[in-house]
Amino acid sequence: QVQLIESGGGLVQAGGSLRLSCAASGRTFSRYSVAWFRQAPGKEREFVAGISRISGSKYYADSVKGRFTISRDNAKNTLYLQMNSLKLEDTAVYYCAVDSGSYSRNLDEYDYWGQGTQVTVSS
Repeated sequence: QVQLIESGGGLVQAGGSLRLSCAASGRTFSRYSVAWFRQAPGKEREFVAGISRISGSKYYADSVKGRFTISRDNAKNTLYLQMNSLKLEDTAVYYCAVDSGSYSRNLDEYDYWGQGTQVTVSS
């Protein structure tokens, strides 16, 4: 099993930046594809960014492309999401997740989830 703990959320003004972290337990973190999802109030959980365990390629939702950067440090068993130029619509609970498959934007494919961290962007 893998346990995931997110951190780094908070309140930030529009245009500001935050860096989310996701610490994973276990020694096989590098074997998983990883991703960030988010869920805004009243909306479904949506894919934000991901890294394929096979190719190492990174994928982004169109809404965050050019503003967010996903990265991982397998030595530290940690996943990151650098969020710049934040917008009001980025307000959501952000979740990290791992997938034993290659890569997917479908949340049903993910095996383990963190508890989420709140990001609130104010005007």
